[in-house]
Amino acid sequence: MPRILSRPVPASLPAALVLLLAFALLQTLFLPTGIVAQPLDDTVRRAPSAYGDTVRLSLSDAVQRSLDVSPELEIERAGRSFAEARLGEARQSRFLTSFSANTAHSFAPSLDIPTGTTRPPGSYYLDPEIVNDWTVDALQPFNRLEVRAQQPIYTAGELGGSIRAARHGVDVETASVDIKQLEVARRTGDIYYSLLLVEALQRLADETGEVVDRAKREVQRLLDEGDEDVDQADLFEVRLTEEEYKRRVVEIRERLETARSALRRQLFLPDDVVVETADRRLEPVDFQIHPDSLAYYLDLGLRNRPELDQAEAGIKARRALVDVERSDYFPKIGFQATYAYSYTPNRPQQRSAYVGDAFNGNSTRTGFGIQMNLNFLQTRERVEQARAELNEVRYQEEAAGQLVRFEIEDAFRNVIIQKTNVESRDESVRITEEWLRNEQINFDLDFGNTENLVKAVRANLEAEARYFEAVKAYNTAVLKLLDATGTLTDDLERDIFSRSDN
Repeated sequence: MPRILSRPVPASLPAALVLLLAFALLQTLFLPTGIVAQPLDDTVRRAPSAYGDTVRLSLSDAVQRSLDVSPELEIERAGRSFAEARLGEARQSRFLTSFSANTAHSFAPSLDIPTGTTRPPGSYYLDPEIVNDWTVDALQPFNRLEVRAQQPIYTAGELGGSIRAARHGVDVETASVDIKQLEVARRTGDIYYSLLLVEALQRLADETGEVVDRAKREVQRLLDEGDEDVDQADLFEVRLTEEEYKRRVVEIRERLETARSALRRQLFLPDDVVVETADRRLEPVDFQIHPDSLAYYLDLGLRNRPELDQAEAGIKARRALVDVERSDYFPKIGFQATYAYSYTPNRPQQRSAYVGDAFNGNSTRTGFGIQMNLNFLQTRERVEQARAELNEVRYQEEAAGQLVRFEIEDAFRNVIIQKTNVESRDESVRITEEWLRNEQINFDLDFGNTENLVKAVRANLEAEARYFEAVKAYNTAVLKLLDATGTLTDDLERDIFSRSDN
């Protein structure tokens, strides 16, 4: 990999050439890159001047922490927990589908018993002169408890379909979690490499600053010595160049702070924590394209993309719901039991098998029951609705399959393009370094052309800046390919992006 070559200004270089060299470096360094780390939201602010702890993270560490603390993932996990609870509810419906206790509390009348009656309390119902006494003074507290239980025996597929639908609903939510994990991991990788890119550009800016400072001191020295080739206009030009450099340096510095802030926000770290990358410099990831080329990645994506798993689970869930709606065409058998107990003071229980007192006594009913919905027209429409929803998910799966194939192919070809770009930029840096060394040697031997030396310095600096941009584009292209195949988080867990020399 190329390394930054020191570009010292020869002591014998004319002042005008030093000034030209400074301008050349400035123009080259700040050519638009189009790549700036983007903050997650508008809460990102300038980092405080007094920093706290420093956290040094590799890409794998950063992604793992973002997955651990991301509220976006917690939202999806909450949805999965809800689906799991719904599955548990469906399973519990197999036993005692309905089991409830109800109470009622009011007032009931006492009995108006004629004086001198000789009937025992258990036979009051035989005396027509014994009636309810509804006067206010005769009212007594009334309490009633009723317990109901229902156990399904045969539901024509309703219960089993509900359980299957709930189980596949869990699979749908699990796939949603996997989708969000890939999204968070890729976004973290983009921010991480954006930070490395801005750090690389800052190092180039520091080198440019040395040249600008040297130009200013050289012009001032020649003025002090009374050199006729230098006048105050040259000094003003250098000072203007210095101000331009200061403005550009502030831009680079603030972009660097924005990139660090974006990564810090992504990791949900406190504002006083400084985030630094464990990588010493931005270099291409060690990634080899599989020999089977595109076919391999297409097969990998079709087996691993959570969107396809989600669509498949959705189809199974919708198919189960069709069975649930269709079950209303058939009778359903269950066992039911009811027990009721009522009590009012001063009202004796009537123990006749044919006569009961609604205000005092107990009763029970048990047995098998059959329930059937006879509105077949409504049932048919509900079944059609469920089938339409099933077809909707089927079409979504078909569309998702085509989209996944396109995304994989696009990402695959982009990796090839960016890899070629990195190799070309790497060779460009090597060529410019060779050119620069040659011009420096010629200049030291008084054989060189000053204009060619300036061109060589500018070409080398531009080549390095473009090289770093190409590396960042290549690394993010690899992230996108792994994301498109659904294997990004697994590969990051294996830490394939770490370099042994780091």
